[in-house]
Amino acid sequence: MARDPLQTYRNKRRAEATPEPAGDEAPRNDEAAAPIFVIQKHDASSQHYDFRLEIDGVLKSWAVPKGPSTDPRDKQLAIETEDHPLDYADFEGVIPDAEYGGGTVMVWDIGPFDNARGADDNGRVKSLAEAWADGHLTVRLHGTKLTGGYALTHFRTEGDKRQWLLVKMDDDAADARRNPVSTADASVLTGRSTQQIADEEGDQP
Repeated sequence: MARDPLQTYRNKRRAEATPEPAGDEAPRNDEAAAPIFVIQKHDASSQHYDFRLEIDGVLKSWAVPKGPSTDPRDKQLAIETEDHPLDYADFEGVIPDAEYGGGTVMVWDIGPFDNARGADDNGRVKSLAEAWADGHLTVRLHGTKLTGGYALTHFRTEGDKRQWLLVKMDDDAADARRNPVSTADASVLTGRSTQQIADEEGDQP
């Protein structure tokens, strides 16, 4: 039997106690559709940004403590986490404190992305799944707050956690003067701040 890529996600959560998607939605079957990325600001026990890429029917996920940068000189730590279901991409709400990942989640940016990996000596471009397995992803984001190329490179493993570096590529969208995690701090879906999301949805199961 094929491994369920979302089993770890489900094992960590109690469906009756969290408003997060259960992960039961079938993967998209439109192969022509561009894959999506999402960055969610997660105000949990330690605030961070969850960077997610659609690969092989799930959202491959990394926790980025300092958030994404538009400065190519910045090398942001990105800690790989469990795969998330695709319908998590537009999840915005409050996870109860007693549950795994308890805290407020905001959709900070979302949009399509491209595989920006160059061809090898044989003219072949590795798929996103192959690049993830090899530990080096190069993608081009088409978001509202972030655009252009980003590289994710696996550089070490601590325990069962693969640790990567998220780096902005030096392209037309690079800007060392911008600090989007500070200056663009509102949901791209609803325009709400994390405090507004917490105030409006904090009592929901």
